[in-house]
Amino acid sequence: MAATERLDKPIEQEASSKPPARRSTARYIVGRIVKALFTIYVVATAIFFLVRLLPGNPVDVYINQQIAQYGLSYQEAANQAAGLFAFDPTESKLQQYLDYLLGLLKGDLGTSLLSPGSSVSEQVAAYLPWTLFSVGIALIVSFLLGIGVGMMMAYRRGGLFDHAMTLFASVTHSVPNFLLAMMIIVFFGVQLEWLPIAEMRGAYSPGVTPAFSLTFIADAFYHAALPMFVYVLTSLGGWMLVMKSSTVETLGEDYVTVARARGLTDQRIQFQYVGRNAMLPLFTSFVLSLGFVVGGSILVEQVTQYQGIGFLLYEAVQRRDYPVLQGILLIVTISVVLANLVADLLYSRVDPRIRITSEEG
Repeated sequence: MAATERLDKPIEQEASSKPPARRSTARYIVGRIVKALFTIYVVATAIFFLVRLLPGNPVDVYINQQIAQYGLSYQEAANQAAGLFAFDPTESKLQQYLDYLLGLLKGDLGTSLLSPGSSVSEQVAAYLPWTLFSVGIALIVSFLLGIGVGMMMAYRRGGLFDHAMTLFASVTHSVPNFLLAMMIIVFFGVQLEWLPIAEMRGAYSPGVTPAFSLTFIADAFYHAALPMFVYVLTSLGGWMLVMKSSTVETLGEDYVTVARARGLTDQRIQFQYVGRNAMLPLFTSFVLSLGFVVGGSILVEQVTQYQGIGFLLYEAVQRRDYPVLQGILLIVTISVVLANLVADLLYSRVDPRIRITSEEG
């Protein structure tokens, strides 16, 4: 009996020394959330000071524009600026920074300097949905096409289809999206006149009323067609190459060999064994790409004159509208950090091997 107690005691101590899996998971999630909040704070602080390193402030930019466009004297332009702007360029940076942080704690992104009475939140709410619409749909389409074509390349590696798709992916993936947009506009819009570039500008046609109707949806797709095509073409190649590499690696795994030895059909092996496991490395990249939806549209929207959040950001940079700049860049930061957090937390649920390792560790 005594021997039994001595044997059981170390086992009990060892079991009690390990924290419960749920408590360990909760501590991990809380730690990741705290890290994400700290990252957002650091980047928000960096954004505040970086935008003020741009040459000229909003008042100076406005005065120079009035002098150049309307031939006003400096004093006349300065008087107009004094009546328009609530911004004081002589105010200390520390006081501006404290006001900025206080506003963020209240959930207030501030008011546009060049559109008095218009809050940054209202402007973002007006422009952001169009970017989410165009880039979001393009990202999903390119991801799904990339998975399908990448798997076909892996199963037909070394053949004509594989070489042709690899060349296509390498070329399109290496071309910047804004450069491709410019090339399409110049060649197909200006030179060949195949695309009605002037009609496709903006998020929707002037006479169309935003509503959940086929007319409005068709018009929205018509105006978003060019940026969506550019996004799909420039991102498709990357998904294809990654999926091909992951599929080839998965085909060499032991469980695929065992599945074939058991006599399973090639179609079942392709979808249930190879495809599902080959997609795991792409899952994190896809979730992270969702975070870059906002930031990846700046130059393309300016080139195509598609009025999304990237178009608003470019205009804010040109006019040095500090609150709008800070608000949009902060939203980009938050979207990327949250996407990274979600990818980190969900990957352990998608891949059981990661979950088992984390719980055992």
